[in-house]
Amino acid sequence: MSATKKKNQANVAAPERRRELLDTAAEVFAAQGYNATTVRKIADAAGMLAGSLYYHFDSKESMLDEILSTFLTELWEGYDTVLAAGLGPRETIEALVTESFREIDRHRAAVAIYQKESRHLTDLPRFQYLADSQRRFEKAWLGTLERGVGDGVFRADLDVRLTYRFVRDTVWVAASWYRPGGRHSPEEIARQYLSMVLDGIAVRL
Repeated sequence: MSATKKKNQANVAAPERRRELLDTAAEVFAAQGYNATTVRKIADAAGMLAGSLYYHFDSKESMLDEILSTFLTELWEGYDTVLAAGLGPRETIEALVTESFREIDRHRAAVAIYQKESRHLTDLPRFQYLADSQRRFEKAWLGTLERGVGDGVFRADLDVRLTYRFVRDTVWVAASWYRPGGRHSPEEIARQYLSMVLDGIAVRL
């Protein structure tokens, strides 16, 4: 095999291997926490020498950055599509919740990291985009809830900020127990969740 052909094959394999390593790093970060995780621990989980990991990434911070930025980029692609669709307030909430559970399905470990680590990571210049994303997130959800109250779709006495915090926390905490490929699809979990949030759990008389 020629040197050129070998190089081309390596270039094709590199992105896939990089993705595998990031998936492994995400699981280790989620389980052990960012500060407690060393490059050696990630390398051990990936079945390679720590020095070999530096062939793909210059630091564990770079790995975390790519994990979180990839997750948030995809999340906002889905959210922006929902917000631009011109749906009513209730339908927008339903679509945002469904999209959130789909992201948990795709990026469960990244969501868990975001939940646990984002508060102190925002103190680091490299992770300022986490704070920006949080502000966008809050604006999208609060704006939709306020629109629903104004349109008479949601109760007039609804505390929109308290409702936002409840919905936000109860959706994203699912990353702590959800496992891809389980009994229920993300869409089914979202449907059940929305039924409880929007319609309650008591039998209607």
